[in-house]
Amino acid sequence: MTPPPPTPELTVVGAINVDLTARVERAPAAGETVADGVLHRGPGGKGANQAVAAARLGAAVRLIGAVGDDAEGRGIRDRLVSVGVDATGVQTSDAATGTALIVVDATGENSIVVCAGANAAIDAEALDVETGAAVLMQLEVSDAVVSAAAAAAGFFALNAAPARPLPAGVLERCDLVIVNETEYAQLPEVHDAPLLCVTLGADGARLYRHGELAASAPGVATTVVNTVGAGDAFCAALFVGLLRGDAPVDALARACAVGAAAVADEASQPALRHLDTYGVAR
Repeated sequence: MTPPPPTPELTVVGAINVDLTARVERAPAAGETVADGVLHRGPGGKGANQAVAAARLGAAVRLIGAVGDDAEGRGIRDRLVSVGVDATGVQTSDAATGTALIVVDATGENSIVVCAGANAAIDAEALDVETGAAVLMQLEVSDAVVSAAAAAAGFFALNAAPARPLPAGVLERCDLVIVNETEYAQLPEVHDAPLLCVTLGADGARLYRHGELAASAPGVATTVVNTVGAGDAFCAALFVGLLRGDAPVDALARACAVGAAAVADEASQPALRHLDTYGVAR
């Protein structure tokens, strides 16, 4: 019998939000009002989404970020604990808990306005990232936080979203960079990263080593309900797979399967299963 892979341990650093999502048949054009919206309130933020996904996929996860000293922040802390995420690194800010205003149309496509709130007030000098930790983070937080996390990490994965110029020295610390096609075009400086994953939506994903194609995986057929949390679920799955020693092509294929499961779920933090349950096509 093949022994199970080890439980990977990782730290996620990033944004924590309350998502206010209006589901509509068609998103409004500029200056237009649509009146068929159905409102949903739930947890979100790329950092929290990736941490929750990684925990549900079977990893031991610590989340570092910030929430406000308000009902939303307290509710988010409770939810993180309930899904097995260590929230002791989540700071409490005088600012309100971050909020994302999201419109999702009948095809699952979305538009988002983020009100950063506490996410903009994370104290970079008090991140408490364990030296040498495996760290996954995004760019919804300040440059100072990105730099501090990169400096402390032993294995550093950056989901370079939303795309923006990287702080000095951060790219040199990256062991893995994850971008979608748009971010890939906007950030040519990441093209020669030690490991670069480019997601292609329904067409799957590709993994490059210093610019050379190392692995690819096709997309997985699914019913698109909401694309908001799909990229975060993919990032978590790929990082967890690589950390536990999966072959890159297998880690990539499982991440594509997880991403497909995520877009079929209406929540930004989809109800994922253990990573092993997402098969690898041969």
